[in-house]
Amino acid sequence: MLDWNEELVEWLKPFLDVLGHKARRKMCPLYVAGLIGAGERKSMEPLASRVAIGRYDRLHHFISDGVWDTARVEEELARAADRLVGGTDSVLVIDDTALPKKGEHSVGVAPQYAGVLGKRANCQALVSLTLAKDDVPIAVGLRLFLPQSWASDPERLSAAGVPEVFRAARTKPEIALAEIDRLLATGVRFGTVLADAGYGLSAPFRQGLSARGLTWAVGIPKHQKVYPADVAPVFPQAKRGRPRKNAIPDQLSVPAQAMLEGADWTDLSWRCGTKGPLRARFAAVRIRVADGRPQRIHEKGQQHMPGEEAWLIGEHRPSGEKKYHLATLPAKAKLKTLAATVKARWSCEQAHQQMKQELGLDHFEGRSWTGLHRHALMVMIAYAFLQHRRLSEAEGGKKQRRQPQRATPADPSRRPTRRLRHPRAKADPRKMPKLPYQATTKTDLKLPK
Repeated sequence: MLDWNEELVEWLKPFLDVLGHKARRKMCPLYVAGLIGAGERKSMEPLASRVAIGRYDRLHHFISDGVWDTARVEEELARAADRLVGGTDSVLVIDDTALPKKGEHSVGVAPQYAGVLGKRANCQALVSLTLAKDDVPIAVGLRLFLPQSWASDPERLSAAGVPEVFRAARTKPEIALAEIDRLLATGVRFGTVLADAGYGLSAPFRQGLSARGLTWAVGIPKHQKVYPADVAPVFPQAKRGRPRKNAIPDQLSVPAQAMLEGADWTDLSWRCGTKGPLRARFAAVRIRVADGRPQRIHEKGQQHMPGEEAWLIGEHRPSGEKKYHLATLPAKAKLKTLAATVKARWSCEQAHQQMKQELGLDHFEGRSWTGLHRHALMVMIAYAFLQHRRLSEAEGGKKQRRQPQRATPADPSRRPTRRLRHPRAKADPRKMPKLPYQATTKTDLKLPK
């Protein structure tokens, strides 16, 4: 069996092949090992002092200034994630995560909402994509969002080394759609796209997912307008004037909250938390989303026409909080399936927390676009490797259980070994995957020649 050091380098081979140059092939395993290893700070200087003694400049150059194609390494990460958790029963979770920052020179830093703090703060915001299956998440994309204060300042963008292709102002939903296209081009497999209301309130985002033939489930605000599923177009006859050229709906749209007021609510549990089963009351009805072309409708003025048919799902939590979701799952889907789908987003939050607390995602101290994205890429690779080990250990446990010892009539004292429940990958997803690497010097890691 390979020891930990050998397993890391063996697993990294596809990434090292893409990097090409022998210097980069040495620095990549060191940086990944430093992120996984002991030590509270994972910024460049303390990391180098633990795994690259005397080679700080080389490690810094690899991340901040080295000439290598980040896109090709991102493709290898996507393929690795697909091998581990890809499939039609997987989900792709769209979200964003904030990295609090001081000052104003680090790329993309500005006062903006930081979910980790629950308020507006000086931070960088990264649009994240997480591939997950059976509560096992693997981050496959982190792309910086540029606020208007940055997107409108060419000198600032140039100083931070932002590539020309990323300098145009883009919303977070636009960034997410571009990242989805990148993953689809790589061949990543998933069944449903999930996102919170920050993305779900964007009609172009929802329509963009449908245009790509993707099934999706997204959060929406309570005031999102919807129509009953049986809404139909009509041509009212005016008493005078010219005949109407455009049809209007025979029913008016209402807010999502009002649509569910008379629905049947059911108490459901979708998974087990640290304090027992997580429960809430759910209801769902078929609707048509009011996101079609604008049309004047009677005295209501300009209103959006009915768009795609979907599920409207309501969630009433024990705390009193109310949430609403839209989903394009099949019309025959059961309420429990709908509830489990919209609640599957939590896995990306766990990935964000683990990558920050254990792997130093928010420890990068450089200011450049290239440095930040390469650091984030190495963090995602380290996280994927840990999930690889986690799944391998779980699979090894399953194989051992397939051959239980059996008692024989000749020796009644020998009893069958107890069939213990192996801690599967999805048994306790709140815990960080095992971190076996404890190297303190550059010699602890066996590097390819």
